[in-house]
Amino acid sequence: MLEAINGFLSGKLLIVLVVGLGTYFTLKTRFVQLRYFLHMFKVFKDSLTSSSAQISSFQALMLSLAGRVGAGNIAGVGVAVTMGGPGAVFWMWVTALVGMATTLMECSLAQLYKRKDASGQFYGGPSFYIEYGLNKRWLGVLMAILLTVTFGFSFNGLQSHAVTHSLQNAFGIEPTHSGIVLAVVLGLVFVGGIKRIAKVADLLVPVKTLAYVAVTLYVIVLQFDHVPMMLLTIIKSAFGLDQAFGGLIGSAIVMGVKRGVFANEAGLGSAPNVAAVAEVRHPISQGVVQAFSVFFDTFVICTCTALLILLSGFYTAGFAGDGLVLTQNSLAAVVGDWGRIFISAALALFVFTSILYNYYLGENNLKFILGESRKVLLAYRAVVLALILWGSMEDLSTVFAFADITMTLSALVNLVALTLLCKVGLRLLADYDKQRKAGVTEPVLTASAFQDVNIDQSIWAQQPPTPLDNPAVVVSHR
Repeated sequence: MLEAINGFLSGKLLIVLVVGLGTYFTLKTRFVQLRYFLHMFKVFKDSLTSSSAQISSFQALMLSLAGRVGAGNIAGVGVAVTMGGPGAVFWMWVTALVGMATTLMECSLAQLYKRKDASGQFYGGPSFYIEYGLNKRWLGVLMAILLTVTFGFSFNGLQSHAVTHSLQNAFGIEPTHSGIVLAVVLGLVFVGGIKRIAKVADLLVPVKTLAYVAVTLYVIVLQFDHVPMMLLTIIKSAFGLDQAFGGLIGSAIVMGVKRGVFANEAGLGSAPNVAAVAEVRHPISQGVVQAFSVFFDTFVICTCTALLILLSGFYTAGFAGDGLVLTQNSLAAVVGDWGRIFISAALALFVFTSILYNYYLGENNLKFILGESRKVLLAYRAVVLALILWGSMEDLSTVFAFADITMTLSALVNLVALTLLCKVGLRLLADYDKQRKAGVTEPVLTASAFQDVNIDQSIWAQQPPTPLDNPAVVVSHR
């Protein structure tokens, strides 16, 4: 029964909602992901500026990439190719393209409706724009519960299971032993709160990502003569035009969209939680940065994994097997046995940062439900660490199915909220567009322009910027 419910919700309803509403947001924002594509790189460069008091935009990006870039980029792509053929990769691209608009919308709204805690640190997310934007506290609490159960509890146990058993396969380490080490190290990071989590993500995410991309690109370069033909195979297979994969068009669409959604998390309501903690001048700036993370996650990392598999010679039509094993064996087929060890080590880093991300999602949403309570926080940390240790030893297939259901329900609530708040999001985007057209290189949200919206007025600028007090403003003489 649980599998049937999960199959309908995550395999059908979620796909329709994510792609359908992603397309809707793309049209309403006038293809913002294309209009602002080059602008994304500039905003990303500007995000490198740090702040002593708050989490920087770059650190928030690293936190979101800590969650986005995980097991789904390695094992998930392998599963998509195994069950949907090369065409699944194309539909992952489509999902990411429309998902960029959705992510920009949800992360910008999270920035707009964020609040300050007792220490002055920003926090926010879907629950906050549901309560303050829609005036529905009860729905915000439901959203917070779903996110806490899914990411804070279930997914952390699942991530622990994946990494400890991968280490066992690669190095012969007992899952219980690696689970204890993992729990201890994570506990030390948890104690430092969001700032320590951000610092660890700031260090590890670029390292793990660049190392993985570098190795996969090495394989792609070795087989570069075959890349154009393989890209053509991906496109043809997506529409059932390749003879070898013609019968997989339905599976290609379903698996491509499903694995794409789980890899980039666009619209699921998770990324806005970390997007809200950044200190930025305008909410759209963080939305643009987060849209860039969706692009990088799918079009770069997932594509690298897919090409690694398809170019290796290990994968053949009709392949049946584990997605992680497929990726490991594909790399080993080109570079030797050390490829399996590298994939396991990469997965360990991916999972470690993903657990940090999942932990913060739960902590942030517990704070929304119960307020700032040290006892609640300590109890939450204890439960998470216990689940990490438990997950290293148990078969979690049932838990996985349950987590998929709760995640799909949270996505449903989030996407409905985004649709209802679409006018506010478009108003934000129009304000950003207007300033950029006026020559402002770094737009600023003025609180007085949004007095009718239930936001924390003290967070945002009180007066419009001028060329004298804001060097980011450029006066055009044309």
